[in-house]
Amino acid sequence: MRLLKLIAFLVVAALIALVGYAYFGDMAADSRQMRVPVELDLDMPAASGTAAPAPAAPASDTPAEPSDPDALD
Repeated sequence: MRLLKLIAFLVVAALIALVGYAYFGDMAADSRQMRVPVELDLDMPAASGTAAPAPAAPASDTPAEPSDPDALD
């Protein structure tokens, strides 16, 4: 019986330690500076016209079948 109490105490202590580490532990990411070269095409002329958006598909006259949320496929 004493061994069971000892194991239960150790499990509870381990859980408290885990929660304490997760709450108080330093898990901040190390910041580092990154420099990435970027090429800009500043010599390119601007586009003469913008493309018109594609027309939307017409709505169908037949109603869609209601989907069964319990169906497997």
